[in-house]
Amino acid sequence: MSCKAPGTLNRFPCGQFLLISTQFPFTNPSYFIKTLRIIDVQIPSNYWSNALESAAMIKKRKLPIPDWLAETQPSQSAQLEVEYDPLPPRRRRKGWRTFALLVIILAVYLFFPTQDTILVLGIDRAFENTAIGRSDTNILLSVRPLPGTISILSIPRDLWVTIPNYGENRINTAHYFGEGEQTGNGPRLAVTTVEENFDLRVDRYVRIQLEKFSLVVDAMGGVELQLDTAMAGYPAGTHLLNGTQALAFVRDRAGTDDFFRMAQGQVFLSSFLRTLLKPATWLKAPNIFIAMVETIDTDIPLWQMPRLIVTAVRSFLFEKIEFIILQREMVNPWVTPAGDMVLLPDWPKIQPVIQAEFGR
Repeated sequence: MSCKAPGTLNRFPCGQFLLISTQFPFTNPSYFIKTLRIIDVQIPSNYWSNALESAAMIKKRKLPIPDWLAETQPSQSAQLEVEYDPLPPRRRRKGWRTFALLVIILAVYLFFPTQDTILVLGIDRAFENTAIGRSDTNILLSVRPLPGTISILSIPRDLWVTIPNYGENRINTAHYFGEGEQTGNGPRLAVTTVEENFDLRVDRYVRIQLEKFSLVVDAMGGVELQLDTAMAGYPAGTHLLNGTQALAFVRDRAGTDDFFRMAQGQVFLSSFLRTLLKPATWLKAPNIFIAMVETIDTDIPLWQMPRLIVTAVRSFLFEKIEFIILQREMVNPWVTPAGDMVLLPDWPKIQPVIQAEFGR
């Protein structure tokens, strides 16, 4: 005898309290018949031996699932109650999706095709306990994260420009006037002066107290200065400068002018970055960070700094840093009515360089 029941099997043998898989018996079922209660059932005498033999063959994957008692007829007196207990669905692993999403977000953050223009101001000999002083170092940085390039333009401190609300004067006096008017206004006025005279947009500023910059150099263990030619009293070659020597090198103008001084500044900046990126210097990171906090202030937000640092490292490692200096033929020497030697900008010659490197 056999009895019918809902499920994937049309017929199956009847018995008391049997556990039967409806899909893949004896292997890996997705559903089980939890309770099988049969009343008034007659089972052929040879059923169990045939069933066990077939089950063994099925387990070895040598036979298809048989319809064991297809030749028998169902009993009208059989009553069947079946309860299905489904296994929980297999959960897909989502860890790799989360990881891939994080990688995409990080890539967009680090390599988003923007351009950040930053004005670096080196303030020298400020009044005691103030930041009131002239910006003897004026450097424009153009940072492009996607190609990983940085352009560095040194601006002569004696360049004669128009300072908003103050008239014509040297460009290095913009910070002095702004900071003297209100604390913290020096960088803003310097940024505005550069924007209006050079016809470009400056996004951020970095202000460095040059007198304290020696603290950073000493925290690094010195700067390995590499010179191709003699400069500032040092012969060609490699020299390890401490903080005091580094500051003297940057300030040196003996027998030179602004153009030589700007070239010295760029040579020192290149050597400073090379030393900073050495693994041996990284071990001194805590002391370097403390010294930088005392020396540097900026309006660059914290969330943007990692992207700028990564771009700076990439540009240095792959030699994608371009140093630019306004050439002598781009300015004209001039003596003011007060007898000061200044440089008049030749804007038709300067603007093409500015737009090529800092245009958007």
